[in-house]
Amino acid sequence: QVQLVESGGGLVQPGGSLRLSCAASGFTFSDYAMRWYRQAPGKERELVASIHGFNMDTYYAASVKDRFTISRDNAKNTVSLQMNDLKPEDTALYFCNAASHYSGNNYWGQGTQVTVSS
Repeated sequence: QVQLVESGGGLVQPGGSLRLSCAASGFTFSDYAMRWYRQAPGKERELVASIHGFNMDTYYAASVKDRFTISRDNAKNTVSLQMNDLKPEDTALYFCNAASHYSGNNYWGQGTQVTVSS
């Protein structure tokens, strides 16, 4: 059974930091790109960051580049998103996503809320 379980969300003041984690199980982790998406109220879900399954190439949305860092541990089947210098516009529900490099398999976690407010 495939599971993606996010953790680490919460309330933080502007300029603060949070680290999101996603624990994966039920599939061959290194065969999948791991991505973080977010969805703010009234807005479409957007891709925040992505990391390749084995070459570790990364992608960041322009709005988070130089503030967020995605990383993965293929031995522990985990992916993390370190978020620094958080802004109110980063407030959203953050989702972990797994996308196969070899098939159309695509899995989602339930999401973790990040709220940036003073």
